[in-house]
Formats: sequence, C-alpha cells, structure tokens
Amino acid sequence: MELGYKLCSEEHGPNELINFAQRAEEAGFSFAMISDHFHPWIEEQGESPFVWGVIGGIARATKRLRVGTGVTCPTQRISPPIVAQAAATAEAMMPGRFMLGVGSGENLNEHILGDRWPPARIRQEKLEEAIEIIRLLWSGEQESYRGAYFTVENARVFSLPDEPPPIFVAASGTSSANLAGRVGDGLIGTSPKKETLDEFRAAGGEGKPCYGEVAVCYANSEDEAKRIAYKCWPNAAITGELTQELPTPAHFRQAAKMLSEDQVAKEVACGPDPEPLIERINKFAEAGYDHVWLHQIGSDQESFFRFFEKNILKKFP
Repeated sequence: MELGYKLCSEEHGPNELINFAQRAEEAGFSFAMISDHFHPWIEEQGESPFVWGVIGGIARATKRLRVGTGVTCPTQRISPPIVAQAAATAEAMMPGRFMLGVGSGENLNEHILGDRWPPARIRQEKLEEAIEIIRLLWSGEQESYRGAYFTVENARVFSLPDEPPPIFVAASGTSSANLAGRVGDGLIGTSPKKETLDEFRAAGGEGKPCYGEVAVCYANSEDEAKRIAYKCWPNAAITGELTQELPTPAHFRQAAKMLSEDQVAKEVACGPDPEPLIERINKFAEAGYDHVWLHQIGSDQESFFRFFEKNILKKFP
C-alpha cells in the first residue's frame, strides 16, 4: 500500500498548499492529490485557489513527490483543450510526477457559467469524450474534433512533456467504474467497495492502479477531533446524489445542519489513536486498492505530519 497526502484546496490557501506539499515530501508521503474546486463545500472552509497555479508552485518546491488532481472536471467549467494544455504543462514541469485525475464533476463548481447541469448519464458521456480530446491533443499535432458534446478546431498543444501523464478516472458506482476501466489509466474511489473495483477490472482495468481517499482528523483528544471534523468537514457525511447536485456552499451548509457530530465522525478517523486510521486504510487494501491518500481535516497540519511520521509510516513501509 502506497500512502499519499491530500492537499485540500477548500481549506487552505495557495502558499499554504505549496508548503504542505514540501512537508508531505519530507514526511515520507510518495504522492499527493490536490482538489480542483471553484467553491469550497461550505463557506467555513474558506478557500478555493486555482489549482493549476498551485501545481506550478508545487512543481518548483518539490523534487520527488508525485502530484495529481483529485479531481478535475474537464467538461463544463474548464473545456477539454484547456485541461489538455494545463496538464501537459504540469507534466513538463515535473516529469514523471504528474497525474491527471478526472471526474464528471459537481454542480457546486460547474454551474458558474450558467450552463445546464446535466444528468449523470450525460455527464459520463461528456467525460469520455473529453478524455478522448485530451489524449488527441497530447499527440502534438494540429487537431480538429467534432463529437456529440464538444467541438475543437485547429488546436495544437505546443508545450508537451516527453511522455504524457496518466489519466485516472473517478468512480463511485458500477457505471463510472466501467468507464474508468475502459478509458482510464487507473481508478480513483472514495469508498472501499469491492464491487466497484471488480467492475473496473472487468471493463479493462486489470493491473491498473487504484487510488482511494481516507478522511482523518488528528487532534489531542477524540472529542476535540470530532468537533473540528463537524465544523470544518460536515460534507463527509452527506450521502447519495446531493454532493453532485447541490449548487452552492450555502446549500451544503443547510444539508449539514441535519447531521450530528457523531454522524460526521463515523466517516472520519478522529483523535490521537492511530488504530482507527490504520483500520480504514486496511479496508481499502482489502477491497483491492494499492494507493490511499490521507485528508487531515482542519488547520493543524503539522501535528498530523508528526503523527504520520511516528505512527503510520512504519505500518506501511
């Protein structure tokens, strides 16, 4: 099992994220995933810098850390050719260290241009077409494309890396897992559901890497950690399609008011005891994941880095 670190763009500003990437490399994390949002989930989180600018800073501030978007939606707020150019630049700046994670997005971020938010089936069809366009433009040739959803005319990406970065596709159910297996170089998941990985592998994902995310809130006591998780990341306990459909941070706050502190804590490894976190990582391993990144909720990242170095790293050499 390879462990990574979550660069949480919703909770931290751009310079903080660059510093955290440096610290993650020092702490022994081999990779980091950075969220690509226009809005935070709730206003209390307070941040949402432009991910591609931050990635440029991380490229110059780190030497070994692999970095991926977790995840970019290349279908609405940002069009496929722009994502192709941005990802090519990122890989050129950190050769062999960039990963493009993509997904079908959330209304929270993608509604801002006033475009209709389509149903899940259409979002997945658009994502598949976007991935085709991105790979087409990574050829380095002048290309045109006319599909069901996108038109590209006489476009060429000039600044290309020696090798294109891998594209990992986010999946939460069998339909998206099938898409990830067919067109992705790997899968990104948020829960240790074995059936999701089974579908991914059956659709062509056999032997491809699988990345998962575990939420943690390290603090001096379990009660303190629960309070921080509830205040800063109540969206961890919002289930179903709401996370894709709610349009603003205010709507997520309204939904979070229906949750209790204990409900949020069920989704987050809370407190100073390393065993709950180790158990959650192992659940992903048992489901078939080979990479897991850890999201420390709240402002105190340095205490978490020390906790990781002392208690977690040695368990997953």
